[in-house]
Amino acid sequence: MKFCSECGQPVEVRVPDGDHLPRHVCPGCGTVHYHNPKIVVGCVPEHDGRLLLCRRAIEPRRGFWTFPAGFMENGETLQAAAARECWEEALARVEIGSLLAVVNVVHAHQVHVMFRAHLPAPEFGVGPESLESQLVEPADVPWSDIAFPSIEFALRRYLEDRALGVERHHFTDFDRPLWRRFATG
Repeated sequence: MKFCSECGQPVEVRVPDGDHLPRHVCPGCGTVHYHNPKIVVGCVPEHDGRLLLCRRAIEPRRGFWTFPAGFMENGETLQAAAARECWEEALARVEIGSLLAVVNVVHAHQVHVMFRAHLPAPEFGVGPESLESQLVEPADVPWSDIAFPSIEFALRRYLEDRALGVERHHFTDFDRPLWRRFATG
């Protein structure tokens, strides 16, 4: 950040009074500009035992598989954002269920919040951010082509919980981009 979004003056990086971390501060109007983690939300839609997955049409990880997920917008609840992402990526209307996983993606300054979801009918398509969408049997999940560690973590916990007949909450942290080592080729 170079300029204040409130008054347009150049900002400086310093620790504001009463704070403990360096922030972008406008010396003109005194506005403190905070940079906080972004929230990514998604859901694991299930219909008759099969999971709805999408193959990404955008970078990063174009061509790799994920369940519907993306950045939360202002004015949305977590559940509404997860349902919107499912519609945008797979043209699927879902019923958002219980919380599945919270993944702190520290290196990317993100928090990923994943839900269980019910796909009432096998009606879905391909949104602009997807190359294809399909319902897959758990045995056919393309594990070696899953886009991100947070998606793999949530999918594995989902299937473990389903096998046990429970709905637990799962938490983990990723502090470096593990998927980058596979991104060449």
